[in-house]
Amino acid sequence: QVQLVESGGGLVHPGGSQRLSCAASRNIFGITVFSINDLGWYRQAPGNQRELVAAISPDGSTNYTDSVQGRFTITRDNTKTMVYLQMNNLKPEDTAVYYCNTDPSTDRYWGQGTQVTVSS
Repeated sequence: QVQLVESGGGLVHPGGSQRLSCAASRNIFGITVFSINDLGWYRQAPGNQRELVAAISPDGSTNYTDSVQGRFTITRDNTKTMVYLQMNNLKPEDTAVYYCNTDPSTDRYWGQGTQVTVSS
Protein backbone atom coordinates (compact mmCIF):
# COMPACT_ATOMS: atom_id res chain seq x y z
CA GLN A 1 0.00 0.00 0.00
CA VAL A 2 1.17 3.49 -0.83
CA GLN A 3 -0.03 6.56 0.98
CA LEU A 4 0.89 10.18 0.39
CA VAL A 5 0.11 12.47 3.31
CA GLU A 6 0.21 16.23 2.94
CA SER A 7 0.77 18.72 5.76
CA GLY A 8 1.79 22.30 6.40
CA GLY A 9 -1.19 24.28 5.18
CA GLY A 10 -2.86 27.11 7.00
CA LEU A 11 -3.83 30.76 6.87
CA VAL A 12 -1.21 33.17 5.58
CA HIS A 13 -1.28 36.85 4.66
CA PRO A 14 -0.64 38.00 1.12
CA GLY A 15 3.08 38.22 0.53
CA GLY A 16 3.78 35.61 3.15
CA SER A 17 5.38 32.20 2.89
CA GLN A 18 4.35 28.64 3.63
CA ARG A 19 6.10 25.30 3.34
CA LEU A 20 4.13 22.19 2.51
CA SER A 21 5.34 18.66 3.14
CA CYS A 22 4.30 15.36 1.66
CA ALA A 23 5.29 12.06 3.22
CA ALA A 24 5.18 8.84 1.25
CA SER A 25 4.73 5.47 2.92
CA ARG A 26 8.05 4.10 4.06
CA ASN A 27 7.35 0.55 2.98
CA ILE A 28 8.76 -1.19 -0.07
CA PHE A 29 5.86 0.00 -2.22
CA GLY A 30 6.09 3.61 -1.13
CA ILE A 31 9.86 3.70 -1.47
CA THR A 32 9.67 2.17 -4.94
CA VAL A 33 6.95 4.52 -6.14
CA PHE A 34 8.77 7.49 -4.69
CA SER A 35 12.16 6.65 -6.15
CA ILE A 36 11.17 5.99 -9.76
CA ASN A 37 8.44 8.55 -10.42
CA ASP A 38 8.21 12.21 -11.09
CA LEU A 39 6.30 13.76 -8.21
CA GLY A 40 4.05 16.76 -8.29
CA TRP A 41 2.17 19.24 -6.18
CA TYR A 42 -1.35 19.89 -7.35
CA ARG A 43 -3.98 22.31 -6.15
CA GLN A 44 -7.70 22.70 -6.44
CA ALA A 45 -9.54 25.91 -5.69
CA PRO A 46 -13.33 25.98 -5.22
CA GLY A 47 -15.06 25.71 -8.55
CA ASN A 48 -11.84 24.92 -10.40
CA GLN A 49 -10.29 21.78 -11.74
CA ARG A 50 -7.29 20.33 -10.00
CA GLU A 51 -4.09 21.60 -11.58
CA LEU A 52 -0.44 20.60 -11.44
CA VAL A 53 1.62 23.50 -10.14
CA ALA A 54 5.07 21.98 -9.68
CA ALA A 55 6.81 18.74 -10.54
CA ILE A 56 10.16 17.18 -9.81
CA SER A 57 11.92 14.22 -11.37
CA PRO A 58 13.87 11.61 -9.40
CA ASP A 59 17.10 13.40 -10.27
CA GLY A 60 15.77 16.78 -9.18
CA SER A 61 14.75 18.45 -12.44
CA THR A 62 11.79 20.75 -11.85
CA ASN A 63 8.93 22.32 -13.75
CA TYR A 64 6.39 24.92 -12.69
CA THR A 65 3.18 26.31 -14.02
CA ASP A 66 3.54 29.91 -15.11
CA SER A 67 1.47 31.35 -12.28
CA VAL A 68 3.89 30.10 -9.59
CA GLN A 69 7.19 30.29 -11.47
CA GLY A 70 9.70 32.23 -9.40
CA ARG A 71 7.60 32.04 -6.23
CA PHE A 72 7.30 28.31 -5.52
CA THR A 73 10.09 25.78 -5.16
CA ILE A 74 9.60 22.01 -5.16
CA THR A 75 12.22 19.76 -3.61
CA ARG A 76 12.44 16.11 -2.65
CA ASP A 77 14.39 14.04 -0.18
CA ASN A 78 14.61 10.55 -1.59
CA THR A 79 16.13 9.10 1.58
CA LYS A 80 13.17 10.27 3.65
CA THR A 81 10.56 9.80 0.91
CA MET A 82 9.48 13.40 1.38
CA VAL A 83 8.58 16.06 -1.13
CA TYR A 84 8.25 19.72 -0.21
CA LEU A 85 6.73 22.86 -1.70
CA GLN A 86 8.16 26.16 -0.53
CA MET A 87 5.72 28.92 -1.39
CA ASN A 88 6.82 32.55 -1.22
CA ASN A 89 5.09 35.81 -2.03
CA LEU A 90 1.73 34.12 -1.71
CA LYS A 91 -1.29 35.68 -3.38
CA PRO A 92 -5.01 35.29 -2.66
CA GLU A 93 -5.34 33.34 -5.91
CA ASP A 94 -3.04 30.69 -4.43
CA THR A 95 -5.82 29.75 -2.03
CA ALA A 96 -6.63 26.09 -2.62
CA VAL A 97 -6.34 22.58 -1.28
CA TYR A 98 -2.86 21.32 -2.14
CA TYR A 99 -2.15 17.68 -2.90
CA CYS A 100 0.90 15.66 -3.79
CA ASN A 101 0.88 12.75 -6.21
CA THR A 102 2.93 11.23 -8.96
CA ASP A 103 3.21 13.10 -12.25
CA PRO A 104 1.16 12.12 -14.11
CA SER A 105 -1.20 11.51 -11.23
CA THR A 106 -2.31 8.11 -9.99
CA ASP A 107 -5.92 7.97 -8.86
CA ARG A 108 -5.37 5.69 -5.88
CA TYR A 109 -2.67 7.95 -4.42
CA TRP A 110 -4.83 11.03 -3.85
CA GLY A 111 -4.84 11.96 -0.18
CA GLN A 112 -6.83 14.48 1.82
CA GLY A 113 -4.68 17.41 0.83
CA THR A 114 -3.83 20.42 2.93
CA GLN A 115 -5.71 23.71 2.81
CA VAL A 116 -3.80 26.90 2.09
CA THR A 117 -5.71 30.12 2.55
CA VAL A 118 -4.13 33.42 1.57
CA SER A 119 -6.08 36.29 3.03
CA SER A 120 -5.58 39.53 4.89
